[in-house]
Formats: sequence, structure tokens, C-alpha cells
Amino acid sequence: MQDKKVLTKNSDMVTRAIEDETILLPIYKTSDEINCIYTLNKVASRIWELIDGKKTLAGIKRQVLKEFDTTPEEVDKEMKKFLKDLEEIKAVK
Repeated sequence: MQDKKVLTKNSDMVTRAIEDETILLPIYKTSDEINCIYTLNKVASRIWELIDGKKTLAGIKRQVLKEFDTTPEEVDKEMKKFLKDLEEIKAVK
């Protein structure tokens, strides 16, 4: 994970929080193009919330470690996978 990297959210992604989950829905021109909705768990929702175009990945990791009962190694592993997924669906830049 590149600790100094700063991500921004793609403005073509609509976000809705429902209870402890966050729903991501890409914006398309027609309803025929919609083929996926992404559901994030509590930790992924918090990481998504912290991506603001200002915080580094290291800063986001520190915040997650403060708020959740987990280890630095586990956060590294899960953030790496989650951020890769976000990049693949073009939710972040």
C-alpha cells in the first residue's frame, strides 16, 4: 500500500448509507447500463467515508486503527484488497 497516496472519489458514483452498510451505485446514462450495486460493510464504509482527496492512505489507516479493534497487519491486508476493488470499479482516482 502506498502510504503517501491520496485518493479522490469518482463523482460518477452515488453513495447511500443504510444502517451499518454503504451502497455504491455507478451513475449511467441509461438504466440498461446498470449491472451492479456495491455494498460495503462497516469498516469499508468508514474507509470510503475517509477518502476525501486530502487524507493520505497512511492517515486513513491510522484512523481505522483508532476506531476498530484490529491489527496494523490486518488493516494493511484489507485496505490493499478494498482499494484495489475500488480502483477496478473506477470508484476512486
